[in-house]
Amino acid sequence: MTKDVIALTSKMPDPWAVLAGLLSGGPDKLVGTRGEGAVIQLCDPEGRPLVSVEAPLLVSVEGEAERLLGATAPPVPYWWTEARATTGVAEAEQLAGTFATRLASLLGGSAWPPDAAGSLAVVKTDGVSVAPEPAAAQPAIDVLTERVAVVIQDRPVVAMTAWLSDAFRAAAEAGLGLQIVSPAGTTLSPAVRDALGGWPSRWIVQDERDGYYDGLTGAVLRWQDGMFAPVASPDATEDDPRTPVAATFQEVRDTGERQLALTFRMVHPADDRLVLGGGLESVWRELTGAPPAGWGTSEPATLPWSPRRLTDVAHERAPEPTWFVVVGNRDRPALATVRITRTEAGVEEHVTLAFGYGSSEEPPLDALPAAAEALATRHHLQSMLVQLRKARRDVAVPPRFEGPGVPLAFVLGAEEVRAMPGDRARRTPLAEQPVTLGPRTRPALYYPLPGDPSDLSGWQDFEQLMRHLKGA
Repeated sequence: MTKDVIALTSKMPDPWAVLAGLLSGGPDKLVGTRGEGAVIQLCDPEGRPLVSVEAPLLVSVEGEAERLLGATAPPVPYWWTEARATTGVAEAEQLAGTFATRLASLLGGSAWPPDAAGSLAVVKTDGVSVAPEPAAAQPAIDVLTERVAVVIQDRPVVAMTAWLSDAFRAAAEAGLGLQIVSPAGTTLSPAVRDALGGWPSRWIVQDERDGYYDGLTGAVLRWQDGMFAPVASPDATEDDPRTPVAATFQEVRDTGERQLALTFRMVHPADDRLVLGGGLESVWRELTGAPPAGWGTSEPATLPWSPRRLTDVAHERAPEPTWFVVVGNRDRPALATVRITRTEAGVEEHVTLAFGYGSSEEPPLDALPAAAEALATRHHLQSMLVQLRKARRDVAVPPRFEGPGVPLAFVLGAEEVRAMPGDRARRTPLAEQPVTLGPRTRPALYYPLPGDPSDLSGWQDFEQLMRHLKGA
């Protein structure tokens, strides 16, 4: 399995330190570059990469090494340098470990994982060569077929790293699905889950009992026709192509932990003075009493929270869409993904956000109306859905069934209320009528959903409300 080895160092990896790391294969080892110099590679005699080293990241957000690696990092700010060993070459893994160990020794810090840290001696690679690389391959892609790109990730949390983001982009441009393979015990960042999309992209988990299964659906998988695909049950028919579900996936563990999940969309008028991220910060402050801890265009999140800097990045990339990840602090685990697009309606922000709570912690449900009002009155809210889920406090996605959330509230923005005929938005078939947010001359509406958070009855109320608002 491919090895990612990471050096967490107090000092910046300067050119001399990087050179010392690159000499882990000896002075005659070929060095190449990719991505306009953003990736440096140690290569075999044919110029094919054994180890790919990404440009160092300066991490100024506390807790990211702990969240993604389970490792202790130097005090912020510190440097995060990733080296990825080529699949199936033992010497490549040793090279990556020695590279990271040399950086940590020279610059102060540590190498992750601890068992990958090698000696400082030169790794013998005489006669080692790598299979020819497909033209469309990326450093993060381990197997490339006509149908999918496969990425093998052996780390505690499969995160949306810059390498994995490049793999998503390369697969999409080639019209391929992306399949991520990880060992048992690995979890998935919500940022990756939201990006996987539909078939044939999957998160594939290795399992002792069933071989491989889909970490999000539990379907037992096998490698067939150039990709991982579901196995048909013995009693499957053409009309009912049922698939067996892995036993591990069905081992439900109710720890009492929960997540408060919010999905909301804002549409801002296009204006040079527009500052993005303000709506997300307002919700974060209402529900936690503090702003987000940090943000970035990949994981780990490297930058302290700043709506102004976030806006500058989105502006530079316009009219192309921009994607961000936003994280919380150790006291209140949280993660949001933000997608910003320019449309005919204006500048749209689509936010998916989850806060984690332990078994002895109560989600601040009483603060939800205030959070909704802040969005509706100051940040051009279009709509918002709030759910409560039985899920992990650390907001990571485990490879087992967690169950759907239960809707607690739906919010309709002022413009959407205004566009509805008559008093349809104000008079609903629900027992509890909506709460007015903002000025009565231009109100938004907050719909409490009376479903019991312990069961799924809230979805019936939500579906009934949606049919009513659509005039069905």
